[in-house]
Amino acid sequence: QVQLVESGGRLVQPGGSLTLSCAASDSSFGTLNMSWYRQAPGHQREWIGTTTPTGAYTNYADSVKGRFTISRDNAKNIAYLQMSSLKSKDTAVYYCKQRSIWGQGTQVTVTS
Repeated sequence: QVQLVESGGRLVQPGGSLTLSCAASDSSFGTLNMSWYRQAPGHQREWIGTTTPTGAYTNYADSVKGRFTISRDNAKNIAYLQMSSLKSKDTAVYYCKQRSIWGQGTQVTVTS
């Protein structure tokens, strides 16, 4: 069964940028949509966006549109979430997902 591992989360100042990675354990990665979600304390898990297997099409939640970019490198079995103009409300645990498989999450904290 494929495993997903997120990395790259850290503390960042408001207005800053950060890129998260999601590494998959096998090459089925390249045949599946890839989604990113986040969950802030006390809130439900929120969908951020989804990209198609080739990365040709990507949809984003309105809350991140224009600030976040999802990309993928199928040769490396890695997806990325590039985040810019970060705000305190972006503080959350960020997860990647394919089919019903979730990663363990990586914490992003936006604070001055």
